[in-house]
Amino acid sequence: MTVAVDVESRLMARLGLTPAMTVAMAALIVFLLVGPFVFYPVFLMKILCFALFACAFNLLIGYVGLLSFGHAAYFGFGSYVAAYAAKKWGFTAEASILIGGLTGCILGTVFGWLAIRRSGLYFAMITLALAQMMFFVALQAPFTGGEDGLQNVPRPAILGLIPTTSDMNAYWLVATVFLIFFLLVYRIVHSPFGQVLKGIRENEPRAISLGYNVDRYKLLAFIISATISGIAGGTKAIVFGLATLTDVHFQMSGNVLLMTLVGGLGTIFGPVVGSIVLTFMELYLAHIADWVVVIRGVIFVACVLLFRKGIVGTVAARLKINL
Repeated sequence: MTVAVDVESRLMARLGLTPAMTVAMAALIVFLLVGPFVFYPVFLMKILCFALFACAFNLLIGYVGLLSFGHAAYFGFGSYVAAYAAKKWGFTAEASILIGGLTGCILGTVFGWLAIRRSGLYFAMITLALAQMMFFVALQAPFTGGEDGLQNVPRPAILGLIPTTSDMNAYWLVATVFLIFFLLVYRIVHSPFGQVLKGIRENEPRAISLGYNVDRYKLLAFIISATISGIAGGTKAIVFGLATLTDVHFQMSGNVLLMTLVGGLGTIFGPVVGSIVLTFMELYLAHIADWVVVIRGVIFVACVLLFRKGIVGTVAARLKINL
């Protein structure tokens, strides 16, 4: 009996399932289950799409230490291709979302291979330049609809059987996609691969001296992050029936960076909390129009100066727990 308990405790520790993490996971699942009965489902779907995008971005910056200013390229083109697949090719919901992820994967492979050759500010500027190139491609390419984007994209059925025209059905699709890939990010972070990523973030020369092919690990992390970003963009396009230049614009990269910083860089739940805070703020401050951008800028400066660990990071540090 003692041996079984010991094995179970070791397994939970290896998976990162501390009591605090277990409670947080349970709270997240309760939120997903109860949320649509408390809040408007469409609003929650927007939160979950951006939360998944922020989790993907956080995997790269929070656990590898690579700041990308161009993640909107994967989110935006995942959105475009998923919308096109659903509208023009008649793909089902899950197939459209997956092809959005495949788009992010392909772009991430090519751009990541180019970008990881440099580090620091040079890496960030390369990702920004590549993303801006994709923005102009989106502006000029015939299949994207230019400035009008892809509009009136029908919500395809799940597996061709379950209709998603109902907001509740669409919400359960988004919640399922979010939970699957959120748990995937969690598993990656707490795997041996994730531990190597953290080692690269903390001391790259030492990781090299230990025999790790650092560039390969960086590239794999970049590809995974871009793929999940494409999944998030594809999901957003399918449930909202729209893919526009906003999805691939530089401001989207800034938004996801702000969500991650506000929630807590390098924490599992930080990006989720950050997306909730900023999406709620965008909703309730919509009446003051352009002043929303100013307020978000003030929040960004306040986080950098006063709450450098973000909301979740600060709370976790105060309670001395790992979230």
